[in-house]
Amino acid sequence: MPDDTTRAAAPLAPLNLALQGGGSHGALTWGVLDALLEDGRFALEGISGTSAGAMNAVAVAHGFAQAALQHQDARDAHAAGCVLARQTLARLWEGVGTLGSLLWGVPLQNNPVLGLMAQWLSPYQTNPLDINPLRRLLEREVDFDALCHVRGARGPRVFVCATNVRTGRGEIFSGPRLSVDAVMASACLPLLFKAVQIDGEHYWDGGYSGNPALHPLIYHTECADILLVQINPIEHRALPETAQDIMERTNEVTFNASLLAEMRAIEFVRRLLAEGRLDPRRYKDVRLHRIDGGALLEGFGAASKTRADLAFVRQLFALGRAEGERWLGAHAPDVGLRPTINIADIP
Repeated sequence: MPDDTTRAAAPLAPLNLALQGGGSHGALTWGVLDALLEDGRFALEGISGTSAGAMNAVAVAHGFAQAALQHQDARDAHAAGCVLARQTLARLWEGVGTLGSLLWGVPLQNNPVLGLMAQWLSPYQTNPLDINPLRRLLEREVDFDALCHVRGARGPRVFVCATNVRTGRGEIFSGPRLSVDAVMASACLPLLFKAVQIDGEHYWDGGYSGNPALHPLIYHTECADILLVQINPIEHRALPETAQDIMERTNEVTFNASLLAEMRAIEFVRRLLAEGRLDPRRYKDVRLHRIDGGALLEGFGAASKTRADLAFVRQLFALGRAEGERWLGAHAPDVGLRPTINIADIP
């Protein structure tokens, strides 16, 4: 990590973030972000997030928005934004840990009665009042009005993905449309919560259509570097044999499908650009970087996504923090110069 003098003198490196969702496993992403923000070398231009990734995205952007309101100088605002974003993330996830299992739903695998309810009853029957403590927590910690007006050099632009129930397509909420409803829609698991209504349309978890969506970062920012923080395992070594394991692996495959398709498209465009078959003035040569939290989390099992007690949240934070520091030591100098993963090698 550079010392304060070096950090203050060096220009900030533009970087976009793509934050995957995965229930309480998003606390690992909190740890990664804490390391990146403390390091302070990157100017975050855009953040795309889904579900728990959307929570992390708006928490980071909130910190920078508050700093922009307090500081006129861009460098001072950036330094303060890193501090305030870390504080917002900490309050948000400590709040998640305090709420515990109430936030993500009581783990169904440990409760046969609730498991049967989830199989045969919908949230319109089991949760008719649509109670979700996450909404109040987000409203308390994130100033969504400020996010809509502070962007560019003063703070990152946020893109939140949710799935339109009627069309089955992913929809991106950003700018004036970014709201607590959009984040709730992005995190709306259809077996636990009612679909979230926004402007006459209903939405479910964005993981079904973009986990996270990369295209907003490609088409709506200038930055060519994207750091993907992935928390759903791509590969699974053991063959799922129980009904529960099969369902969990099916969800992992589904929630990674759109992301893998976008990553392959990026690799295809990069290859055509390298061969001189595309106009570089029209197509961005995206440099992709990745922190593979999914590999770290595989041992916990997909069912642990519903575990949100404070001890577990802090354990995931520590794992993410260490992984973020490892990535910084290995790859931070590559940002702006070269990609650090070979997309063609990803299964």
